[in-house]
Amino acid sequence: MELTTIWFLLVAVLFTGYFILEGFDFGVGMLLPVLGRDDRERRVLINTIGPVWDGNEVWLITAGGAMFAAFPEWYATLFSGFYLPLLLILLALIARGVAFEYRHKRPEPAWKRRWDQAIFWGSAIPAVLWGVAFANIFRGVPLDADHEYVGGLTDLLHPYALLGGLTTLGLFLTHGAVFLALKTTGDIRHRARNLAVKLGVGTAVAAVAFLGWTLTIRANSTAIALAAGAALALLAGLAAARARHEGWAFTGTALAIALAVATLFAALFPNVMPSTLDPAGTLTATNAASTPYTLKIMTWVAVIFTPIVLAYQGWTYWVFRRRIGIAHIPTH
Repeated sequence: MELTTIWFLLVAVLFTGYFILEGFDFGVGMLLPVLGRDDRERRVLINTIGPVWDGNEVWLITAGGAMFAAFPEWYATLFSGFYLPLLLILLALIARGVAFEYRHKRPEPAWKRRWDQAIFWGSAIPAVLWGVAFANIFRGVPLDADHEYVGGLTDLLHPYALLGGLTTLGLFLTHGAVFLALKTTGDIRHRARNLAVKLGVGTAVAAVAFLGWTLTIRANSTAIALAAGAALALLAGLAAARARHEGWAFTGTALAIALAVATLFAALFPNVMPSTLDPAGTLTATNAASTPYTLKIMTWVAVIFTPIVLAYQGWTYWVFRRRIGIAHIPTH
C-alpha cells in the first residue's frame, strides 16, 4: 500500500475518532438546557464530560496536523476556502472551553445562565458546520487549475451541505443523549434515554436521506456497504436504547457515526477535494501529498506515538467510567 493511501486512511481515522468522541460531548452541551432542569442537574450533565471533553479535542488537532504534514495542498486549500466556517468553529470551541472553566467561578444564577448559553452555542455551531464542511469536501467546490478556491460563502450553503449539517446535528444530539443515559443515574438517565429514542427517529430520516444523496453524487461498492452499515447501526442503537441497554445503544450510535464518516472518505478516494469547475483543478491524494521522505518519517512517528495516545485516552475513560447523579453533587 502506498504511503499516500496510508495517510489518507489515517486522516479518515482521526476525523472519525473526533466525531465519535467530540460528537457525544457536543450532544451533551446542546442538551444542557433541555435535560438540566435546575443547576444541580446541569452540573451532573457537565460532569459526565468534564474529565474527557478537552482530550476529545486532541483528535481534531491531530487530524489537522496530519493533514498539514501529509497533504499540505489539501490543508492550504481547505483552510483558505473554508476560512469563515472554520473560524466560526474555532471561536465556538474557544467559547465552550472557557464556559466549562468559568461557569462555577461565581454563584449568581445569571452568571451561570450566560455560560450555559455559551456551552450550548459552542456545541451547536460546530455540530452543524462540520456537517456542512464535510458535505462540501465530498461534493466538491469551485477550484481553479492552481487548486485555489474561487467561490464565496454562498457556494458552501447549498441544499446538500445544509442537509449534511442537519444530519451531524441530529447524530450528535442522539449520541449525546445515549451517552447521558449511559453515564447518569435516576431521573436524568430515564429522560435522556427517552429523548434519545425520540431524537433518533428524526436523525435516522435525515441520515438516510443524506447518505442516499451522497451515493448519487459519487459511490463505489465499499461506500454503499458502509452506508448500509451506518443505517443499520443507528437503528440497532435506537432499538437498544428503547430496550434500556445503554451500553449497546452507545455502541450503535458510535458505530453509525464511524461508518457514515467512512462512507464519505471511501467514496471520495482517491480525491481529497474535487473541483466543480474543472477536473484538472481536483486535488487528489497524490498531487496534494508531501514528499515520500516526509511521509516515511511521519509514518514512523505515528507508529511509535499513536498507541501511547490511545492507551492514555483509554485509561482516562476507564478511570471515569462510573455513573454519576444528583447525589454526587453538593448543594452548596
